[in-house]
Amino acid sequence: MTAVSEQSAGPARSSVSVQVRYFAGARAAAGVREETVRLNRPDGAAPTVSDVIAAALNQHDEKLAKVLPACSFLLDGVAVRDRGTRIPGDATLDVLPPFAGG
Repeated sequence: MTAVSEQSAGPARSSVSVQVRYFAGARAAAGVREETVRLNRPDGAAPTVSDVIAAALNQHDEKLAKVLPACSFLLDGVAVRDRGTRIPGDATLDVLPPFAGG
């Protein structure tokens, strides 16, 4: 068996797939009900909610960019208060626009 040093192995890489589900106006803006966003992190760190949002924006036009600032997010069913929250692999991120009514 041959040992590989950390130096020769190169930087750590992390790849995470996140299922993003869009609701109501966010769904209309994205044009899809849900999609898988795949993120590669060369530093090996888990991606954040902000990273997923940025990756989703790169896949869509300006309609989604106009809606996202007003949206709230659920990560695996739990409200996200900090967009710097790390996302584990195979997570689900729900995008919820403001809802009217009562």
